[in-house]
Amino acid sequence: MYQAAEGRYDESGMTFERCGQSGVLLPRVSLGFWHNFGSVDPYERSREIVRYAFDHGITHMDLANNYGPVYGSAEETFGRLIDDDLRPYRDELFIATKAGYDMWPGPYGNWGSRKYLMASLDQSLRRMHLDYVDLFYSHRYDPLTPLEETLQALVDIVRAGKALYVGISRWPLEATRTAYDYLRQRDVPLLIYQGRLNMLDREPQEKGILDFCADHGVGFISFSPLAQGLLTDRYLQGIPEDSRMAKEKFLRHEMLTPELLSQLRQWNDEAQAEGRTLAEHALRWILRQRGVTSVLVGASSTEQLEKNLRAVR
Repeated sequence: MYQAAEGRYDESGMTFERCGQSGVLLPRVSLGFWHNFGSVDPYERSREIVRYAFDHGITHMDLANNYGPVYGSAEETFGRLIDDDLRPYRDELFIATKAGYDMWPGPYGNWGSRKYLMASLDQSLRRMHLDYVDLFYSHRYDPLTPLEETLQALVDIVRAGKALYVGISRWPLEATRTAYDYLRQRDVPLLIYQGRLNMLDREPQEKGILDFCADHGVGFISFSPLAQGLLTDRYLQGIPEDSRMAKEKFLRHEMLTPELLSQLRQWNDEAQAEGRTLAEHALRWILRQRGVTSVLVGASSTEQLEKNLRAVR
């Protein structure tokens, strides 16, 4: 029977940040389930990673309906983890899921309609063996569905007790303004914005998203903080044969230009001067940005997760 480490808060070194102007405190490093937790991955390895995360103060677990592969299987894995290990600690956990990308065939399994969002969350709760999630996101902006329909669905999901808070991911600034006003007027405030932010992709800063969140009391959580591995020591000497770039999986060969390689080596030199790795340097850069609440990291092993946690120590 799993028993969480007694020092998971006092001795782990994890720090917590208030999420906007809410009562929620999120760990500075949160665990993302995009990869490594699907049906193609060994359950015991996923279990080991999640146990390690919780034992070291990571209370926030970030999922989505189509995480896997296959679609839905990351949530199914998490449901097993709830039953096997985590149910006694449910009230210590802050569990998020999302809907917005393709999940099932036909016109009602994608985007931002009320029908899709509500049906998807019901399915997610069944897969995760939960009565509610702490946070439910609109996973992407839908340019065709009226914003009011998407936003009212989020309001009604909270009022139905199926989520405690709501968030949005990768919405443009003007739609984010609309969401903020609509939700606030209905007493379901926008808790958090999830966006891709790292040293190579600063769009949330450049488009004004980070400033808007900071100025309006909305939290911000960064995904893809290491740019699919570019912001690690993996590519400093070129393209390893077993890497994502070599396999053209999320990264393409032509991305590693001489200019980018030079920049990565410069950042690596700066990191080493501080006694850190490039990955630690990249994570710390994000956490220093105004308005950032937490950073989402993935992990394929406890060793990898341990290295990422050094960024908050």
